[in-house]
Amino acid sequence: MNSSHDWSALNQQTLTLAIDRVQQRLQAFVDRMNNTDADADESKPIDSDVDTHHEFQNSALQTLCIAFRLSSFERDVLLLCAGVELSGTIAQLCTIAQGNPSNPNQTPIGPTFSLALALFPDAHWSALVPAYPLRRWRLIDVGPGDSLTQCRLRLEERVLHYLNGVSYLDDRLCGVVFPILPTHPPLLPQSHLALVDRILDRWSTDHGHLIQLYGTAPDSQQAIATTVCYRIGIQLHRLAACDIPSPPADRETLARLWEREATLNPSVLLIDLTDIELDRSPFLLPWITTLQSRVILLTRDPITLRQRPTLRLEVPKPTAQEQQTLWRLGLLGEDDRADNAASNHSPNLTDHLEQLVSQFELDATAIQDNCREFKLHHPKFDFNPTSDPILESLWETCRSHSRLRLDELAQRIPARAHWQDLVLPDRQRELLAEIMAQVRSRSIVYNRWGFADRSSHGFGISALFSGPSGTGKTLAAEVIAHELRLDLYRIDLSQVVSKYIGETEKNLRRIFDAAETGGAILLFDEADALFGKRSEVKDSHDRHANVEVSYLLQRMEAYRGLAILTTNLQGSIDPAFLRRIRFLIPFPFPDQEQRIEIWKRMFSPKVPIDGVDFEQLAQLNVAGGNIRTIALNAAFLAADARSPLQMTHLLRSATSEYLKLDKTLTNAEVNGWIA
Repeated sequence: MNSSHDWSALNQQTLTLAIDRVQQRLQAFVDRMNNTDADADESKPIDSDVDTHHEFQNSALQTLCIAFRLSSFERDVLLLCAGVELSGTIAQLCTIAQGNPSNPNQTPIGPTFSLALALFPDAHWSALVPAYPLRRWRLIDVGPGDSLTQCRLRLEERVLHYLNGVSYLDDRLCGVVFPILPTHPPLLPQSHLALVDRILDRWSTDHGHLIQLYGTAPDSQQAIATTVCYRIGIQLHRLAACDIPSPPADRETLARLWEREATLNPSVLLIDLTDIELDRSPFLLPWITTLQSRVILLTRDPITLRQRPTLRLEVPKPTAQEQQTLWRLGLLGEDDRADNAASNHSPNLTDHLEQLVSQFELDATAIQDNCREFKLHHPKFDFNPTSDPILESLWETCRSHSRLRLDELAQRIPARAHWQDLVLPDRQRELLAEIMAQVRSRSIVYNRWGFADRSSHGFGISALFSGPSGTGKTLAAEVIAHELRLDLYRIDLSQVVSKYIGETEKNLRRIFDAAETGGAILLFDEADALFGKRSEVKDSHDRHANVEVSYLLQRMEAYRGLAILTTNLQGSIDPAFLRRIRFLIPFPFPDQEQRIEIWKRMFSPKVPIDGVDFEQLAQLNVAGGNIRTIALNAAFLAADARSPLQMTHLLRSATSEYLKLDKTLTNAEVNGWIA
């Protein structure tokens, strides 16, 4: 018989004994009421009057009485209500004690406060006051009735099961409060383990301290809270701020139910405030400070709670070295193999992890998730000098995992373009190559060579692509993303910019925060709409418009990835903004030689071509984007005619494109196209 079964049997025996004594007292009361024992000495104590505290030790009943500070009378009221649920005899005796003895068929009458006052010693009226334990902690319910003392008392179902040794989450909390049940403690970096120790040290002296974990990594914050609870052997439950009810009565009920739950089953409540605007829910913080249980708050920014002692701790992102250590532990295990791998395997793994960490800034939870997913697809992997495909697969695993948050905020552009698809002057191509070189080598420059030690900002790589529409700005961004094996996201300015004060900054913050983990390339197309010249401050709207620009400047400098801005008119961009852009690349209108190259790259070998002259096509004075449209529309014309692509199809398509551009197709441009 295991210890759990031993305790369950002993607890049931203790509860049965306690209820039997209540039944004895109730039977004696009925006997005296019926004069069946008129000669008995009423002052003589019966078993239930004897101090039985020592017999309740380590039982659920004793734990409950101590936790809620119940008096002996309140305990007996609780047992009377429990007895009605568990014993038909007690239910019958309650009816007899309060009914008409001459009517055996009377309607059953449950326990009442009037009966308890007459039945038990040390009775006190305050036991029924709402502010006292029985009703404050929802241990009993008082039914409807004209007289408070004659209302039926009923034991709460959660309490009844607890007394019987069955623990579960109250049904009214399910769907709002969720248990976090780790099978083992999360893997944390040393900087986060230090925060765990600070919380434990604070709670070792005062459980009333509220803990506030703030930062931009809610998963890391929750992992710290999980580790704290794992260390002290209590449960952790999570409550999202959006699930806290607005009506005061509902909030009060939630608070009492949770406090009762946390007492019956020692627990910590983790309240997630990271996705809510506190100024729109002013009742939240006052309500949180009233909770009489251990609470951990997750917030983005530090907040002040004056009504309750609070320990505020910032949760930093793991350092590059900590991330590499977490990757080794996740991939190679926590035994000696981790050290052996670092020394015996080729530097291929070390270099790759350094590159991985420089690109994907993941917390411990995300690293564990990525390692788990990677091992699922490569159960027998081994890092060696020839394992480049395995390492590339690990990169793609991180890339896929990092998309989850950003896909909800921006449009991902499939990056399929190659270098050979891009027709630009040599200088522009060199600048694009420099951008890619900086993205690839930033870990060496910032970390190995110590440039990051000299400054805390300015690590972001930003570029401004300027030039007429269709000159290849977006295509160049696709080429960079393809070559670097990164995701490219176009930011929809119509969804970012808001007329409501402060909303634009919040939208930008969500985008940059989501992009940080994967170092995605952000493409702000037609950026002059948002990043134009700051206006002269004439009213509050001008002031907040300038604040939006300033906020963007700050985030651009702090962003670890590559941000690309495109504009048709470089002169429309704020000069202060231009000074903080690392690369300024003008995209010129293509000359005739470049247009010939663009036309040659426009048709794949699969396209049937008959008599197409690329030099004649290059006479069209249009940019690459228009060339692509003309080629595509002409291909549809040829396919519909079930014929090879010919100059006649291209002429019809070019005529339509010029109408769209509000331009006139001159004879010089189409001279010699059709015989």
